[in-house]
Amino acid sequence: MNFEAVKAIYLFEMARMRRTLLQSVVSPVLTTSLYFIVFGTAIGSRIEQIDGISYGAFITPGLIMLTLLTQCIANGSIGIYFPKFTGTIYEILSAPVAMTEILLGYVGAAASKGLIIGLIILGTASFFVDISIAHPVMMVVFLVLTAITFSLAGFIIGIWAKNFEQLNIMPMLVVPPLTFLGGSFYSIDMLPPFWQTVSHFNPVLYLVSGFRWSFYEIADVNPVISLAMIGLFLVICLSLVAWIFRTGYRLRN
Repeated sequence: MNFEAVKAIYLFEMARMRRTLLQSVVSPVLTTSLYFIVFGTAIGSRIEQIDGISYGAFITPGLIMLTLLTQCIANGSIGIYFPKFTGTIYEILSAPVAMTEILLGYVGAAASKGLIIGLIILGTASFFVDISIAHPVMMVVFLVLTAITFSLAGFIIGIWAKNFEQLNIMPMLVVPPLTFLGGSFYSIDMLPPFWQTVSHFNPVLYLVSGFRWSFYEIADVNPVISLAMIGLFLVICLSLVAWIFRTGYRLRN
């Protein structure tokens, strides 16, 4: 394992976060604050509690997950897309660096950025609502697994994308609707039976439900099933990445 190569890619990608603090850090914090002001005040005044939890505290895990998914996919995709766009990807591929080392550098940096933003959002939320974490270890497990999995998904999107429009399809047009409809701002028990069944086909439901359980021990889905779904998605992403590296799909051609 060429740790120097992994370190070089990782530090280069992390440096982008320092150069774009306004976009990388300030923007998500402001957006989350607006969510708390709008949803916590306007809707929270009408929905006092859900399963014994104040509405503002109830939506906190969903907001963190929304930010984490968006940031990890965006950072994972843009990290590998820009070398393709500028043509510097050929320098990386011709260097004595294994594909696994390239993957560790880019995905590790994307996951790290997502985790940093997620923790900042958690700290921001504590200024608006009272938060209790019943299972801090499981909270970290859900955060780390989700960050790695969706950074891998972003990496795949970055390789697949041929232009900036395709690059923004998932983080802008797919992830937010799935997150909004995945129980981020409500419990699916509040839905009619038909829509409860439909919601179980939304993968984000399992992420939000398991993450919320680590806070308040309440969940729409068994947390074991939530972990299993994250593990399944991680395996699928790793399999796709292995196929891309084996065939050189949109890397060498």
